[in-house]
Amino acid sequence: MWRIGVVFTALLLLVAPVWADGYTAVTEDGRAAVATVQPRATEVALAVLEDGGNAVDAAVAAALALGVVDGHNSGIGGGSFVLIRWADGQVEAIDGREVAPAKAHRDMYQRDGEWDPELSRTGALAVGIPGAILAYDYMVRKGGKKKLSELLLPAAELAERGFAIDGVFAQRLARHAEDLRRFPGSAAIFLDPKGQPWPIGHQLVQQDLAATYRKLAEEGPGYFHGGGFAQQVEAWMKDNGGLVTAQDFADYKLTHPEPVLSHYRSFQVYGFPPPSSGGVHVAQILNMLESFDLAKMPEAERYHLLAEAMKLAFADRAHWLGDPAFVQVPKGLISPDYAAKLAKKISLKRSTDVPGPGAPPKADEDLFGKHTTHIATADKEGNWVAITATVNTNFGSKVVVPGTGVILNNQMDDFSTQPGEPNIYGLVGAQANAVEPGKRPLSSMSPTIVLDAEGEPVLTLGAAGGPTIITQVVLGLVHALGLEQPLDVALEAPRIHHQWRPDALFVEKTMPDSVRAVLESKGHELRQLGNYGSTQAIGLDAQGKFFSVAEPRLKERNRTH
Repeated sequence: MWRIGVVFTALLLLVAPVWADGYTAVTEDGRAAVATVQPRATEVALAVLEDGGNAVDAAVAAALALGVVDGHNSGIGGGSFVLIRWADGQVEAIDGREVAPAKAHRDMYQRDGEWDPELSRTGALAVGIPGAILAYDYMVRKGGKKKLSELLLPAAELAERGFAIDGVFAQRLARHAEDLRRFPGSAAIFLDPKGQPWPIGHQLVQQDLAATYRKLAEEGPGYFHGGGFAQQVEAWMKDNGGLVTAQDFADYKLTHPEPVLSHYRSFQVYGFPPPSSGGVHVAQILNMLESFDLAKMPEAERYHLLAEAMKLAFADRAHWLGDPAFVQVPKGLISPDYAAKLAKKISLKRSTDVPGPGAPPKADEDLFGKHTTHIATADKEGNWVAITATVNTNFGSKVVVPGTGVILNNQMDDFSTQPGEPNIYGLVGAQANAVEPGKRPLSSMSPTIVLDAEGEPVLTLGAAGGPTIITQVVLGLVHALGLEQPLDVALEAPRIHHQWRPDALFVEKTMPDSVRAVLESKGHELRQLGNYGSTQAIGLDAQGKFFSVAEPRLKERNRTH
């Protein structure tokens, strides 16, 4: 059975931990590990494990804690995609993605006949109906050993005690202070009495968020979905030009779409299906790469090949992908035969122009059924959990309804609010992802679980970072599975990202000059990004013990901020 040194995710178990750093932990006997983007969330998850919880409980506990200490990225005011390999071997996808309110319409971002992209990014009209808390409740009821009420309380206590703001949190506050000032509920929490962002080291106490968590523990998810919380949101929306109602919250339903299954080398790769584009395009890119011997290619040639495959996949994403309950999303996108046809378009000598999407087989017949953080957990019972959760951009819509403490998402910007125009990430969409009532916007979130040839789990991964999530996951899989590198090495490798439009190849500052020169000689327009993204990983070492790695760039970000 194949083992790997790391997996993108948070992993937990039932024995005392030996700390490796603040973000990851591996138990002394190697039976458990944890990796999250925030040490306090990792601590909470481990405490739940030590108290008899399993990987499912620990993942939910970490997600709830991240809503306190990493609320600029995720929280119960947003959504989540969950991929679970249950102990009985079943792999299940749980879609807690936000949905458009019932009163949403295609022209809601038009003013005087002109498209105003700011309306889908900040304020009342940016908010979709969150589904994260229902996803977490479903998980623990089906396969946890704890109740949701038990998992909410540690996060509530953390919000009441407060925590010292780290460098990343402080930098995000400073960047978005102007927008946060527009909303009294947000300013009261995240800004000082003079309207300035709290600095590094400030003890951030969130009493209202703690109270909301405790109400949820007492009354259950109904408090959020139609009860007191939803009613508070509706009242605020009526006063601020929003469309969201308490009935929208009450009407929200989880979905359980069939996971995307593809094969890379000898591995089974499970990804998340539409309305995530992640599972589809991770599979599509890996399928294209199967035509090439990556291990024998020079580094620069390999990066060129990856960029060309990314470009082709993102062109298809822009045209074909949307919520399958509303539009036809062809399963042919993940067909190996279709990938082979796309791979023939790739020149190893030069960057090629991709004018538009490809034509997958049976595009009208064989269809999929109707700033972010990544958490993952696993246990020796066989539960492997991958959660990617988000409020979209930093602090979502920037709205906290006074008295709730909950940051509301701005997930409506993930729709093609003006088909053909880019969203905040520069992604271009088409009619398939247009705004409609009750529709889920297209996402790039890519929780992934890898099984070996015998069907045993060996790797789980996911990432944060908008559309770069897809390419981060691809790069992690290529380095770990294709090049057989230890995952800590795989996560440190310089990253690239190409999303078709703009027609530019984004590279990290750590990319060697020699590689840049070759890429430019092949016609790539290079644009430099800082050390972006955040991938968490857990896998198994040669002895079958868990080995976890958190995003290696996290420590540098906290030092530089």
